[in-house]
Amino acid sequence: MTIQNLYDLYTISSGIEINSKKVKNGSIFFSIRGKNFDGNQFAHEAISNGAIMSIVDNRKYSFTHKKILFVKDSLSILQKLALYHRIKLKNIPIIAITGSNGKTTTKELTTAILSKKYEIVHSTKNNLNNHIGIPLTILSMSKNTQISVIEIGASHENEVDNMCSIINPDYGYITNFGKSHLEGFKNMKGVIRGKLELYDFLRKNKKKVFVNGDDPIQLINSIGINRYIFSEKENSDVRIKYLWKKTYLESILCMNDMKIVSPLVGTYNLYNIASSITIGKYFKVPLIKIKKAVEEFIPKNHRSQILEKNHIKIIMDCYNANPSSMRESLTFFNNKLQGNKIAILGDMLELGVFSKNEHKEIILFLDKSNINKIFLIGEIFFNTNIKTSDKIVKFFNKNRFIQWINNKSFQTDYILIKGSRKNALESLIPFL
Repeated sequence: MTIQNLYDLYTISSGIEINSKKVKNGSIFFSIRGKNFDGNQFAHEAISNGAIMSIVDNRKYSFTHKKILFVKDSLSILQKLALYHRIKLKNIPIIAITGSNGKTTTKELTTAILSKKYEIVHSTKNNLNNHIGIPLTILSMSKNTQISVIEIGASHENEVDNMCSIINPDYGYITNFGKSHLEGFKNMKGVIRGKLELYDFLRKNKKKVFVNGDDPIQLINSIGINRYIFSEKENSDVRIKYLWKKTYLESILCMNDMKIVSPLVGTYNLYNIASSITIGKYFKVPLIKIKKAVEEFIPKNHRSQILEKNHIKIIMDCYNANPSSMRESLTFFNNKLQGNKIAILGDMLELGVFSKNEHKEIILFLDKSNINKIFLIGEIFFNTNIKTSDKIVKFFNKNRFIQWINNKSFQTDYILIKGSRKNALESLIPFL
């Protein structure tokens, strides 16, 4: 079966699925392998659940069956099918967003703003931003889509470039360059090179890039690309002013003398908001509608969410964490909020040989901070040997923290909760 044949089948299917339990009648099931699983073993279950075809790459499961197609590499075929689909829908503009922190928030806010003008805005759902998720995202784009916003996650060099070859973006934006996935990128130079692959693609294909003019790395490396710059500087394409009021859990921006107040907390979110406003302005979304979209936008998935419990404001920023985002969150928490403050922090993962030192640096920052009490959770923090004041308490895991905290009450104004996704620190909320 050629890609054209498979694409013809895809066009009459109900969609693509890689989870046999989520298969809908008429869908095509792709058996994807991972380090600890083999989707091939669910090929027959997918057919039983209504799939019109299961694509496998393990001969053990390629029994003679008119609905089973054996290929050399299921993931490669999935990516080729996505590329074929993108070529068919080449007239739909796609904005690609990558970066170390803030990708999802920027993508969701940009989508909300564009939706004020366009009826059908396609975007990345959940965390489908890697080599498996991106082809699934492309294949979820209908021919009626007016504009698309796609998030690119990357943990090593060449990944952004590979994903751009499938997405073929018309526009791009890099949120920032931070200490994320250092295990894969090796060092900060690797992180920067990896993210700049988006610029390389846009430059080569004569596309446009949105640039934060206050970020020297973006500004320098975007020279020679068709670019649209936002900044506090006067000579920018879009001039945005950033405001902040202590004790207010909100972000304030001004554009053309119009004040826009966002419930997104943290000074680190100001650029996420500003870039989304800039993209909206470029696509001629009326400013009053941009303001409405920003002010209506409520973060989800434990990203900069604000909860109130027993008169304590809890900042849940625990979807993920790396040294850069952790430092940004803690700097905001330390400097911008007045009152009694508690921080509950989980291990930062995927740092490789940098892990010990990066956790040590965070502890040193915390020890000098004006945060009143700090609880560190996880094996890495626990085993970081460094002398600190009594305000820092370490726990080997969440269960030990829960046992300790049981029946204790806090008297504080604010609690910040942050850690890598595998920590799932949001599960602590009922115990606070």
